[in-house]
Amino acid sequence: MDDWRQRVDAAWAAADDAGEDATLAAIDELVAERPATDAEALFEAAGARDFAGREVDAEPFYRAALAHGLVEPYRGQAIVQLASTLRNLDRSAEALSLLRDFLAAEPEHPLADAARAFAALALFDDGMRADALREALAALAPHLPRYGRAVTAYAAALEDY
Repeated sequence: MDDWRQRVDAAWAAADDAGEDATLAAIDELVAERPATDAEALFEAAGARDFAGREVDAEPFYRAALAHGLVEPYRGQAIVQLASTLRNLDRSAEALSLLRDFLAAEPEHPLADAARAFAALALFDDGMRADALREALAALAPHLPRYGRAVTAYAAALEDY
């Protein structure tokens, strides 16, 4: 692991104690060490803005990171985090579309359940409560050793009232 990544990880490890502004400043200082098109640095800049509650500022950084070829393990995180940002910006339909594309392309991605959880939140925001619960239960059911089949069946039968 290179020194830059170690310092980024250290900044994130201290984030809860350091607070939003100090974390944003620390990450921005590290991002400035990298070229403007460095996908990983752009991803870190986006995450720092999200952490600081600056979703409007985070969105373009997420999009730039993905456009510049962000690779795993950060690509999946960027997609889920961008979707969350879009949802927080009252663009839940756009968030859901992004997550659906991600899940269709990579249904077994390690963050697939997280993507489904954020999809459920976006569906809920759009007033599709049965769809939201169905999505959440579909993510949960495979982790239930005894009742997964029953939960899957009950979820499929849900209707909005």
